[in-house]
Parts: sequence; structure tokens; C-alpha cells
Amino acid sequence: MLLMQQIVNSRANFVAFVECWIDLFSVFHSPYKFHCRTSPAVLSRQRPLSAGDKLRTVLQGIILLPPRAICIASLVLLAWLLASIATFGHPAKGSVPLKGWRRRMIQTTLSCLTRTLFFVMGFQVKVKGKIAGLLEAPVVVAAPHSSFFDAIISALTGMPSVVSRAENLSTPVFGTILSSIQPVSVSRQDPDSRKNTAAEITKRALSRGQWPQILIFPEGTCTNRSCLITFKQGAFLPGVPVQPVLLRYPNRVDTVTWTWQGYSGTELLLMTLCQLYTRVEVEFLPVHVPTEEEKNDPIIFADRVRQTMATALNVPVTDHTFEDCRLMISAGQLTLPMEAGLVEFTKISKKLNLKWNHVREQLDTFAAIASASKGGRIGIEEFAEYLKLPISDVLRELFLLFDRNGDGTIDFREYVIGLSILCNPANTEETIRMAFKLFDADEDGTVTEEEFAHIIQAALGVPDLDVSVLFKEIDADETKKLSYDEFKNYALTHPVYAKLFTTYLELQRYHSGMLDEDGIESNDSPVKESPVTKNATPGSETTPMARNKVCPEGNDEDYSCTSDKKDD
Repeated sequence: MLLMQQIVNSRANFVAFVECWIDLFSVFHSPYKFHCRTSPAVLSRQRPLSAGDKLRTVLQGIILLPPRAICIASLVLLAWLLASIATFGHPAKGSVPLKGWRRRMIQTTLSCLTRTLFFVMGFQVKVKGKIAGLLEAPVVVAAPHSSFFDAIISALTGMPSVVSRAENLSTPVFGTILSSIQPVSVSRQDPDSRKNTAAEITKRALSRGQWPQILIFPEGTCTNRSCLITFKQGAFLPGVPVQPVLLRYPNRVDTVTWTWQGYSGTELLLMTLCQLYTRVEVEFLPVHVPTEEEKNDPIIFADRVRQTMATALNVPVTDHTFEDCRLMISAGQLTLPMEAGLVEFTKISKKLNLKWNHVREQLDTFAAIASASKGGRIGIEEFAEYLKLPISDVLRELFLLFDRNGDGTIDFREYVIGLSILCNPANTEETIRMAFKLFDADEDGTVTEEEFAHIIQAALGVPDLDVSVLFKEIDADETKKLSYDEFKNYALTHPVYAKLFTTYLELQRYHSGMLDEDGIESNDSPVKESPVTKNATPGSETTPMARNKVCPEGNDEDYSCTSDKKDD
């Protein structure tokens, strides 16, 4: 019994050690791991271990795991001791760079210990190219980023500074080691963290050698190495020369790739320690000296460096980014397929001026609509059910404006673009007030269900439409009358209706214009006196056509306009 207890305690201690070791190397990656559907490059490509591989891993692990674990623990403790000596009496929080013997101790001893650590774990490291010095390239950018094992670059480049969460600095043992390389700390509690981090990177990169080199993984998250996602601008904001570094893991059994769909960090570490060896190739490309154009535009700078690295790796590039990863995780939490959140956020946000929080809120709405569908996409049935309206010609036309590729469904990207281009611009205070007046036929400041039904039926061309469910949802105070505030609040949170309202209003103006041309007197206010809105009978010539066209065919005057279905 005592022996069993010791075994259990030993195993628990080892697992705790493994988790702490992984936490140390978490500074080299974001807490999110990335994959996407548009390119096979960003899905987990790890094949399940065959029966033979599993047996081989177990047998090798029995022999290799215990001594490797002991050596790793010893090396980590020695690194902690040396880091403590180097940072003893030095100002905390990296406000002053390490100099003299302190920096040399970190660059030599800690770098040597880290190399030894990887050797003990069974890594066979092949280095290509020339490593640039601090003054030649103040910033080192590495890609593709796929694992916490990518920290091997740190040992090869003399323990440069990295970008790390501030919380990591308080971790026992590992926090001291991390502090010795003087990371650029990021605080989640600080609302200005992004700006402060960029400013700190710029300050260090322009310090002319006072601070160590800065190692940055510009993808900002882990991928599976089969493509390069969009680079973040942080490494390129200073406008200084950067050295691109490539990472390859040419192994038959992949035990290093850490993506969302795949093994956990602990599983990867244990499987890697149970391998006889793990090959890694690190290639240092020539230093990229930015042009004046690149210095003035970090986006161009980042894209050109990424293209250079992708060409050398012979892999494609994709416009997906770290924000897509965050949306992907949110989609999974909303029981949508995780790939539903991949919208090429950075690309469309630049064109449509979208903010992250706004798009995240739209994902909640999209999930509510698509929850009953398969594959996380919206069909015409789900679209109509969400709007609590029947499928009509007008609704089909509106749906087609969202369905940009014409496949009969709306994915989240199409939904975001549709709201931004079609609905949100129409959902203004003026439009909402005009629509309310349109419904308020007796001008008493409220809208009854009968008034509401009359306009909706006319707008959709469905004379027998039952709108009671929709009316009750808008009627928040259950008075059976809609106030302007109730109407406005519902319209603001359901901008799709704005497009229906504006389409109807424009059709009213069009029909009023046609009546004027025929010599029939028309009131200036189509809201109150148009034959369409007052005393119109189903099937009459003045009933609005069930078409969702802002400018119906046949009108060549000032009512013409361009299509709302713009390019991305």
C-alpha cells in the first residue's frame, strides 16, 4: 500500500512538473491554437498513432521517460539558480536592461542549458543560414508557429526577449527564468496593453543594442505549418531590419504540432519524450531591410516578409488571423462548427470598419438563427423563421442579397457583410422614425396590431399574413400597442428589418412618382396618402410588387441606383 501511494505521488508530481514546464514555454505562443477550413494548411494534420506506434511509444517511454524527466528537472533548477544570480539586485519588471556580466551570463549559460534541455528531450537540431547579430537585426520573426517546442529558436539566438503575459512573471521558478530574458510583458487588465506593448517593442528595437534582440512569432497563434496566416504588425512597427526564421519538423510521427483539433500540450510533451529522437530544422533567412515604403506602412512590411517566408517554405498564405481563431473558439462555445467563425476578420474589418466586439455580438445572433440548421449555415427557412415572416418573393430577394455566392445558404461571413453593407447603413434614426410614422396610420403616437399587420402585409405582398407573433415580440410592455421607443429598440437590435422598411419606402416613392407621371395627383407624403398604404386592396394596380428591388426596372430617372451587393 505504501509503495502504491509513493507511485501515485510520484506520478502526480511529474504531471505537475510537466504542466509547469509547458506554462514556461507558453510565452512563445498565444493561448489559442489555430485551424481553418479554407485551406488544408490550418487543420490539425496529425494522424492517430497506429497500434505499432503506440506500442513503440510505450516501450520507449518506459526506458526514456524517467531519466529524461530527472535531467529536465535538474536543468530547470540549475537555470533558475543562474537566473536568480543574474537578476539579483536588478530593478524588477524589466524597466532597465541587463548589462555587463548579467547579460553575458544569460546569453551564454542559459542558452547552453536550453540547448542541453532540448538535447535531453531527444531533439536533433539542424541549423541553416547565418544568425544575424543584434545591431544587424534587432527583431527576429519566426514562422510557422506550431508548438511550444519552437522555443528552440531562443537558445540558438542567445536568449532574446519575448512577448509574455505579465502573469507568467509571478510563476514560481519559471517566473525567475523568464524575468532573466527581460520579456515585453502584456497585462490583460490594462485596456491600453496593446498600445503599450507596441510602444515597448519599438523602444527596444530602436535602442541601438541597449536591449536584447526581440523574438516574435508574428502569426500570434499556433497553426499546423501548412500555410502562413496573416502576420501581426507588432514586429514591423519599429521599421527596423528583421531576420526571418523558418521552422520545420520533418518527422514521420508528428508529436509536436499543437492545434485546437489535436493532442493536448501534456500529451504532446509526453509523446515527444517517449520518442528516440525528434528532428527539427531551423533556417535563418537573410535579414530583411525595410524600404521607405515598408517603414511607413507596417502592413506592407509584414506582408512582404510573410511572402518571402512562404516562398522559402513552399507553402501558401491565407488572410485568416488571430481574431478568426477567437471567433472560431466562440463559435464552438455556441455549438456551431468552429470553422463558422473564420471570416478573414482583419480583411473585412479594414474594408467595412468593423470592431471585434461588434462582430462577436453578431456571432451570437447568427448562432441563434443557425442553431437548428446543419453545418452552421442559414437557409431561407431559418432566415424566415428568425424574422417571424413567411417565405415570400420579397424575403427571397433579401436573402439573395446576403447569399453572396448563390449556394442557397448564408455563412457567418456573408451574414456579417450583409448586415454591414445592406442593413446597418439603412438602420438610422431617420429611417426608424419614418417607418414608425408609416405604421402609425392614425397618428396617435402608437401602433396597433392592425396597423402593423396592414403595412407588413403590403410590404411583403402577402395579404393574409399573421404577424401576431412578431408584434408580441416587439411589444415589450404587453400593452397591445407599440410605442416609438419599443419600435426603435427592436429595430436597432434587428437591423435586417431596416432593409425591408427602406425597400418599402422606396417602392412607395417609386409608385407615387409613376402616379404623377400618369396625371394623378399625389400627396407629397407617400407615408399617409399613397394608394399603397391607404385603402389599397390586394391585387389592385397600386399594391406594391413583391420584389425586393430598391429601383424596379423601367425607371431611368433619379430613382436608379447601384446594387447593394458590393464586392468584398
